[in-house]
Amino acid sequence: MGKVEEFEELRPLLFSIAYRILGSVAEAEDAVQESWLRYDASPTRPVSAKAFLSTTVTRLSIDVLRSARVRREQYAGAWLPEPLLDDPYQDPARAAELADSVSMAALLLLERLSPLERSVFVLREVFAFGFDEVAAAVGRSEAACRQLLVRARRHMREGRPRFAADRREQQELAERFFEALSRGDVDGLQRLLSADVQLVGDGGGKAPQLARAVVGAEKVARLLATVHPLMVLTGITCEQHLINGQPGALFRDRDGRVLHTLVLDVLDGQVQAVRSVLNPDKLGHLGPVADAWALDREVRRARRGTPQ
Repeated sequence: MGKVEEFEELRPLLFSIAYRILGSVAEAEDAVQESWLRYDASPTRPVSAKAFLSTTVTRLSIDVLRSARVRREQYAGAWLPEPLLDDPYQDPARAAELADSVSMAALLLLERLSPLERSVFVLREVFAFGFDEVAAAVGRSEAACRQLLVRARRHMREGRPRFAADRREQQELAERFFEALSRGDVDGLQRLLSADVQLVGDGGGKAPQLARAVVGAEKVARLLATVHPLMVLTGITCEQHLINGQPGALFRDRDGRVLHTLVLDVLDGQVQAVRSVLNPDKLGHLGPVADAWALDREVRRARRGTPQ
């Protein structure tokens, strides 16, 4: 097998590692491409292409994440990971770990970890790399990696719910949610939301966004039930879709361009969080992006009942 074939076979794994470390589709793709350039430029053929490329993409991702942390601290409003429709890497033996680790909730928990803790956790817990492979990838001793993993596991446990919803429960509740949303049914939505549900929007200062998270079933239900019918009047459509392995939807303008994504965090028969990504910089990989500001003006005019 030639270098190109080896790389293409490993590309899904490399992207999945990088995305979980970075929470960004664009940055993960850049890290994977740079890994290929370094692999192709290597004067000698590595004994293991997987070991070489996994190490390279991990170290590149750690470097990118360290600089990204500064940008995220200065980010305008709430920061959310870039939405991922389909994880390219599949492993039946690790299906549960892969699905859980790519959810918005898990990626936000990973944000609490240091770059090294995050990388060790991803490689060991998600992809089941041996400690010798993890140590080589992050440039630390096996003993140090074990300590990093202990700390990472503790942080992740502290933020995780005690019981996870099964896939069927999530989907059934999501269908009821979007049906109530389409009707503008405040009471129907409120019954599906937990008492302390949060609605969080990530516009990055580049799209209309909430000044802060909206908290509470009644407030969230009323806001959603008020805004969605107005969006429909302006030609915006809602396509249900799994996003980051969770029930969600893509919203498009009348020309089919992506306006935003919405993801539901479901637990114990209720929606615990509603997360929406509107930042156009985080949506380009999903297709042409809508002009959110223009659509916001249309929605406001519709709310006032003024002519378009």
